[in-house]
Amino acid sequence: MTSDPLLALRPWEAPEVTSWGRLPMNAVDRRPGALPLDGDWRFQLLSAPDAPVGGAWSTARVPGVWTMQDTDDLPQYTNVRMPYAEFPPLSPAYRNPTGVYERTVDVPAEWAGRRIVLQVGAAESVLLVHVDGRPVGVSKDSHLAADFDLTPHVRPGERATVRLTVVKWSDASHIEDQDQWWHGGITRSVLLYATDPLHLADVTVRAAFSGELRVDCRVRDTGGALPEGWYVTGELDGGLIAQDTEFDRANVEDDRVSEFLGEVRLHTVVSDVRTWNAETPELYDLTVRLHRADGTVADTSCHRVGFRDVEIVGRNLLVNGERVFIRGVNRHDFHPLTGRAVSYDDMRADLVLLKRFGFNAIRTAHYPNDPGLLDIADDLGFYVVDEANIESHDHAHEIADDPRYLNAFVDRVSRMVLRDKNHPSVIIWSLGNESDYGANHDAAAGWARRHDPSRPIQYEGAAKLDWAATDDASDIACPMYAPLEDCVAHALSGEQTRPLIQCEYSHAMGNSNGTLADHWAAIESTPGLQGGFIWEFWDHGILQRVNDGRPVGRGGAGLYDNGVAAPGHRWAYGGDFGETIHDGAFIADGVVFPDRTPKPVMYEHREIAAPVRIECFKHEGIVLGNHQHFRGLDWLAGEWELSLAEGDTLTAPAELPDLRPGETAVVPLPFEVPRDGGEAWLTLRVTTARDEAWAPRGTVVCLPQVRLREASPLRWENRSGTVEVDADGLLVHPLLSAAPTLSLWRAPTDNDELGGMALRWRAWGLDALVRKAVSVREESGGRVSVVAEYAGTVGVVRHRQVLTPVEGGIRIDEEAELPEQFDDVARVGSVFETVPGLDLLEWFGQGPWESYPDRSGGAPVGHHRVPVDELFTPYLRPQESGGRHGVRHFTLSAPDATGLAIALDEPRQVSVTHYRSEDLTAVTHHDQLTPRAGCVVHLDAAHRGLGTASCGPDTFPSHLVTPGVHRWSWTLRVL
Repeated sequence: MTSDPLLALRPWEAPEVTSWGRLPMNAVDRRPGALPLDGDWRFQLLSAPDAPVGGAWSTARVPGVWTMQDTDDLPQYTNVRMPYAEFPPLSPAYRNPTGVYERTVDVPAEWAGRRIVLQVGAAESVLLVHVDGRPVGVSKDSHLAADFDLTPHVRPGERATVRLTVVKWSDASHIEDQDQWWHGGITRSVLLYATDPLHLADVTVRAAFSGELRVDCRVRDTGGALPEGWYVTGELDGGLIAQDTEFDRANVEDDRVSEFLGEVRLHTVVSDVRTWNAETPELYDLTVRLHRADGTVADTSCHRVGFRDVEIVGRNLLVNGERVFIRGVNRHDFHPLTGRAVSYDDMRADLVLLKRFGFNAIRTAHYPNDPGLLDIADDLGFYVVDEANIESHDHAHEIADDPRYLNAFVDRVSRMVLRDKNHPSVIIWSLGNESDYGANHDAAAGWARRHDPSRPIQYEGAAKLDWAATDDASDIACPMYAPLEDCVAHALSGEQTRPLIQCEYSHAMGNSNGTLADHWAAIESTPGLQGGFIWEFWDHGILQRVNDGRPVGRGGAGLYDNGVAAPGHRWAYGGDFGETIHDGAFIADGVVFPDRTPKPVMYEHREIAAPVRIECFKHEGIVLGNHQHFRGLDWLAGEWELSLAEGDTLTAPAELPDLRPGETAVVPLPFEVPRDGGEAWLTLRVTTARDEAWAPRGTVVCLPQVRLREASPLRWENRSGTVEVDADGLLVHPLLSAAPTLSLWRAPTDNDELGGMALRWRAWGLDALVRKAVSVREESGGRVSVVAEYAGTVGVVRHRQVLTPVEGGIRIDEEAELPEQFDDVARVGSVFETVPGLDLLEWFGQGPWESYPDRSGGAPVGHHRVPVDELFTPYLRPQESGGRHGVRHFTLSAPDATGLAIALDEPRQVSVTHYRSEDLTAVTHHDQLTPRAGCVVHLDAAHRGLGTASCGPDTFPSHLVTPGVHRWSWTLRVL
């Protein structure tokens, strides 16, 4: 039997116990003067929470996770499954890693007579606190702070030993079953602070769009009854705010006056108020002071205040009376070197990047993020869906109505609301994620609505079965990965009762996010649809040493760049740390790589969210539109670029018109476009006109584009000559190491694999087609006709090439007839390989970044130049990548400008890399790849869209490659 009451209680297997000795959550800011306890702590990792502490101590960094700090307990990734077999509320009986953190603290002598509080920012998943061997308290919820009153346990001017015991697996783990790495540790800062016994227990700020400010304060005294004569004052940007005497009088009349809890209200109305929204996040400085009867200050709390309203009217979510589009992303607290422990600078870099690519909203998936994130969101301008730390994915149905977990649901939602209620960026409360729907949710929703009626509530599980219902816990229909046609049909049905904003859509796993532009075209044109949140921000790859398979940890900065890990290292995903229960690369599903390098989809999103757009081209000029909700165009600058297919790119200054949101104007055409010639494309390069909080002056905001002139038909003049082919009818050319052959296969994307397409393609034999030359016939003028058959396991493709000598090179006309069995293939086109040394690609078409048929809106047409090594996109699991959509012509050249030139009959999908498809298919990580000396070139007549079928809808039927005859032509010339 243990003599420690905390261990005797076994709180790690008691879901009814959410805390013991923990102070109530509040929104009072009093970090100034606090004593930080971050740094190295003495550390032991025990096998179980009731195992004895003994033996040698090591050190562990706080904040940090021990799974990334050279222990034997390594990270583990699961999506839905729990990593152990025990049912709720049990935890593993024999292996439950438990970290014991200990350090001595010198309590400042000047804190004598004050209330002394220990704050632990976050601990996973159960925290036990002892001081000098005496029990102090218990806390659960891995993503909210726990405060403990140490006044009875420490003496100012003396030293105390603080021990924090963190139990990894618990009853709480069953409701923290989120799609992320499992870690253990103390993930946010630890500090000690002191207050006067008379102190602000909570501050609630309500700042309305009208300019009305109401500040409700709760006051307590640790001595018990409140002293006589105390009062509260406030300042807003230096202007005094008095205590609301009408509120005081009403409390007296209603007999709501307490001897131990004081409640007061500050009230004012700000004239000509500067309101807050995500485009113009205006903030005021509020200081609240609690005074003793003699006027001296007992306590102070500071806040950043944004005046704004959030409401639902009919089926519209309104901010300050405007129906705003939610261009959101789901975000975890994550870092590739420190796991769940993130710094303020890390979080600001996340939000700055998102702002630069047109995002205006964040869902804190699936728990309250570090509180510093909301400070940054207030400052930079983001709409936040603040989500409670509740997900019981593996046991959702059982737990939703389990009364043993009732307190945990209400506790987690209420503490989130109490912590974050004063942030203007928070516009919606979320009850959690993927936890079915039951009475526990209703109880939590009831608490939140009673405490904070100023914000709506959402929960996907409540609205899942009936988007039009009005009697569940969600004010918003927030489905996951709903087919676009279903969303549009619901909005047009006449039955919609609430806004439809998808909490997750467009799954960003690997080479993905196809049809994103199609989604937004429908959202912007369909009343009742207001946007959604892409899943997700990060690829959660952990930097790993290849030689020993361990996480690199905090010392690995500099071992990655542009999404690529340094030699000898790689980005680890599920299964890479020896775990047998895992969900593989499903953790790599973000719009940025683990080092925050943007994936190509970010450029797609930037254009979808463009604040200024080219609506159309008319004879009198270009029609520009302001697509913002609140802001004019004065913060933007522009430059025109004219790209000619057969010429250079011309530039001219652009003066943006003075447009209010929703307005359009015609501006004169900046160039005299010749009547004759090839394609001509006009691009408006829009940049920041001055320094913004999230971008320096000159940062690209968007690149809207319009075609001014159609392409002229290509004419290839035949010439007499010969085309050399070998005995198998394959082209022989001095710059080609492998002749053009038919290709129907691509290295499967994550969507292809998890969506089932790759399984079908392999069953059809498309990854190993057998070529047989049927006939080789020489025709007049040196032309050679080659007919071949490519046999799969269930069908045969007839492929015809006609090779014709033309001025300066060879024209290749191709035709492939796909049988009915091949009703959905990856691509139809040619693949060939070049001799080594042709390592610079220059092209006219869409770019410069990667694009595909259903993800090409963010790649403007123009002249682009990129080294071949930089064309390949290093998705964590190697797969099809590096493609460029809409290519008209290109060259591959050596440093001496020799090489080859390709012209295509019409805009085609092209990829140039140093890898064959089979190279990418055969490996699981990039460190296993060896680039080929020459280039592997694909010219596709048709290429399948990417979709998001790894989790969500596949691409649209219009982006499928179907049976029948496919034709394409191209010329090959020597530079």
